[in-house]
Amino acid sequence: MRVTVPILLGVGALSLTPTAPSPEPLRGFTTESSRVERDWETRFRAIPDPARMRSMMERLSARPHHVGSPYDRANAEWLRDQFRSFGWQAEIENFDVLFPTPKERVIELVAPTTFKAKLQEPSLSGDPTSGQHDEQLPTYNAYSIDGDVTGPLVFVNYGVPADYEELERHGVSVKGAVVIAKYGGSWRGIKPKVAAEHGAVGCLIYSDPRDDGFGGGAVFPNGPMRPRDGVQRGSVADMPTYPGDPLTPGVGATKDAKRYTVAEAPTITKIPVLPISYGDAEPLLSALTGDVVPDSWRGGLPITYRFGPGAARVHLRVKSDWSLKTLNDVIARLPGSSETDQWVIRGNHHDAWVNGAEDPISGLVAELEEARALGDLYKQGWRPKRTIIYAAWDGEEPGLLGSTEWAEAHADELRQHAVAYLNSDTNGRGYLDIEGSHSLEKFINGVEKDVADPEANVSSWKRNQLAAIRRGSAESRREAREREDLRIGALGSGSDYSPFLQHLGIASLNLGYGGEDEGGIYHSIYDDFYWYTHFSDTAFVYGRALAQAAGQAVMRLADADLLPFAFANLAETAQRYATELQQLRDRRAMEITERNREIEEGLFAATNDPRSPTRAPATQARAPQLEFAPLLNALDSLTRAAQQYEKAYSQWVDRSGVTQAGAASASTLKTINERLIQAERALTTQDGLAKRPWYTHLLYAPGYYTGYGVKTMPGVREAIEQGEWSTVNGEIERIAAALTREASLVSQLAVTLAGAR
Repeated sequence: MRVTVPILLGVGALSLTPTAPSPEPLRGFTTESSRVERDWETRFRAIPDPARMRSMMERLSARPHHVGSPYDRANAEWLRDQFRSFGWQAEIENFDVLFPTPKERVIELVAPTTFKAKLQEPSLSGDPTSGQHDEQLPTYNAYSIDGDVTGPLVFVNYGVPADYEELERHGVSVKGAVVIAKYGGSWRGIKPKVAAEHGAVGCLIYSDPRDDGFGGGAVFPNGPMRPRDGVQRGSVADMPTYPGDPLTPGVGATKDAKRYTVAEAPTITKIPVLPISYGDAEPLLSALTGDVVPDSWRGGLPITYRFGPGAARVHLRVKSDWSLKTLNDVIARLPGSSETDQWVIRGNHHDAWVNGAEDPISGLVAELEEARALGDLYKQGWRPKRTIIYAAWDGEEPGLLGSTEWAEAHADELRQHAVAYLNSDTNGRGYLDIEGSHSLEKFINGVEKDVADPEANVSSWKRNQLAAIRRGSAESRREAREREDLRIGALGSGSDYSPFLQHLGIASLNLGYGGEDEGGIYHSIYDDFYWYTHFSDTAFVYGRALAQAAGQAVMRLADADLLPFAFANLAETAQRYATELQQLRDRRAMEITERNREIEEGLFAATNDPRSPTRAPATQARAPQLEFAPLLNALDSLTRAAQQYEKAYSQWVDRSGVTQAGAASASTLKTINERLIQAERALTTQDGLAKRPWYTHLLYAPGYYTGYGVKTMPGVREAIEQGEWSTVNGEIERIAAALTREASLVSQLAVTLAGAR
């Protein structure tokens, strides 16, 4: 591949002149300190080396390295030693967690014909690590309860609540049945959760070729998509209730921690679950009888997709080793020079389901190159004001184990000292995807503008802006052209930011490139060095771009005179969420009214096909009016406070140089920074969310029935979606109280900053 030299990189490691200096200071810096920061960033951007990233990926993904494996420990020790060689203080911190591994796995069709699933991914010629079968975890779903069940088979599409409503209309019950669901539509752990709620006794999850197999292109090894016998492993623990070790919620899984028994742990599934390939799924689905499913349910297999049940019966047996395994978190520190008690934290996990070149090594090698570059700057005389902590987490794949246990074990320190957490996971080709706390939206837009897209020859920010114009609605195009900052998404779950943002209230960001290298090897034995170097970021130039983006973000957070939080974007985004909730209530009210009227009119009975009958839905209680006034008033207060803060900030920025700032101003800035750290904490509540108190953030949470997918203002949104009308007004008041706390804190900061001159 032809590599385009990024236009913003500068001329070399010794250059002190920024390539394209901005006339405005960086967010959080005076004019003089901004100039110094840009000088150091120019040096930093020149250091990350794609060839080193390729070499590190080859080493780290050379063997399977799941939790508890020998190569997992070997990788942790190698990572620790790498950090030390870069000049960092680095240690391995251990936790003992429940991590079940399979002992018995059986899926077989026992009627009307027989078939036994292979449950095995074959080696592929030319892909050397795919044959390491003795070290690979078999295809399974971690935290599936043990079970030996037989029942009729029912196809449930993606296995989300709406799919069961469709089944009910067709008179199909899953009570006593084994369900088979497609991957997609929600996080995998939602599928057995909802199936058990409807009375199923077992759950199979398969990858349909329409979603990530031959429907998307040539299959591996001829292309990037999932082959016929490829299987997606993964955890099915109920992470929307809490992530981390199922036996020690809320506390670090140290040797002396008090633990649940396996039977007591609420996040372990209620029914046995196994994943299968579409090769193994086809005979099972072909045996189904009953009505033909709707168009939206049909996959890519050459069969007629039917609901079942019928004569097809399936036997499912799962048995695991439920012992504790030791996690190896690698924690590296670069001490701050003046604000040592304020911590900027950066993380990516190192464990994988098998070899894990894409997930997670593609992101980890970028983090390592950041650490090497920062270590080089340290040797050249650069000293960050704040302490920087780089982490290589273990146990992310089974359920964010390493990050969660570390965050829980150090919760009090983190609440006091953590400035922000920056996360990555996988990295590929394409567009820089950014999600996170909206108090950091303006800040990360500034970073994004200073990182070149290595193939498009424009900044990553500009490429994202133009993509929004090309692909968006008229309103999206207008906003992309006129709004000062590009919007960032909100964080749900699925990676190591959850314990920091959603449990402890630490402002967080998640960064990674992607969108142009979609494949189908996720969580399979084919996620390896061969696949990545043939079908993803083959020249590792996007790895370098990620290192530049995340590393510069770390530097700016660590060195800022005034922490670069901004609250106008947060207020505007929260206002959008409130508008969405009002519209959601009105839409639900209209839907319920219309559906009830259709039932009264006899619409469903009159239009029913007697040869393929469906049932009329049940009537629903009318949607009441809701009391949004407290939320809207709180948002008005936050908007005013954010404007007040930006005015004070703009006056502070104009005062350049150490001489004008003076010692008193430095002392005041220290006080302000200490308060700014607490701004995200103000959006949390000690009581947590209903049904899942581990999640304390009132603006962002994974959906109870989506898993990875975010629910914003989740207490209100999910109560409306689920028709729990009696709880909505109380949830509105809780969010309003959090936003009022935020407004009060921001207003006080504005007054203090305005008086710091």
